[in-house]
Amino acid sequence: MANLQRLSNAILDGDQKTAIAATREALADGVEPLELITNCMIPAMDEVGNRFECEEYFVPELLLSGRAMKGALELLRPLLTASGIQPAGRVIIGTVKGDLHDIGKNLVASMLEGGGFEVLDLGADVSPERFIEAVKSGNANIVCLSALLTVTMPAMRTTIEALKLAGVRDRVKIMVGGAPVTAQYAAEIGADGYSENASGAVALARTLVKAG
Repeated sequence: MANLQRLSNAILDGDQKTAIAATREALADGVEPLELITNCMIPAMDEVGNRFECEEYFVPELLLSGRAMKGALELLRPLLTASGIQPAGRVIIGTVKGDLHDIGKNLVASMLEGGGFEVLDLGADVSPERFIEAVKSGNANIVCLSALLTVTMPAMRTTIEALKLAGVRDRVKIMVGGAPVTAQYAAEIGADGYSENASGAVALARTLVKAG
């Protein structure tokens, strides 16, 4: 348990170096990768989300904790793949065409990874065609669209319409978010869900995956 607590604390503290070291130690002690994720990393990132919602943590802390978790997860991914263990879900995420902002999108991607999801991050200024290609080439459950500017919000609608025309819209659930985005706008453009922050996105993703 000492190793698990050390890893948990490292994620909460945003200490990537210690998180990686603690993960290596735990694996050397025979702790199963899935146990590390389920009993340690996911609860730690859930706590990070709770602290953010309570305004104990802010964007810098979220980014550091996400980086620490990602460093630990990179050690575990090959082991999980080799053992055939499936992630909680598979997510394609990107900031829509014309929008170069990615801090919020990066936060959501980190929190989703910490929540046990496999995440394909397409980056910023992502065209509808790239989203379509990613859906076609993978077996994602969810597509996350981010926009930080009011002028780029219409690209969310354009992307959803493009997914429909390509015949792949029904393969995935679509989540949207970003500073100017609202739940009402999400409903208007045909998205399946909206979250106003990164930790809420994890809970929403879990709900959408269960809903199928």
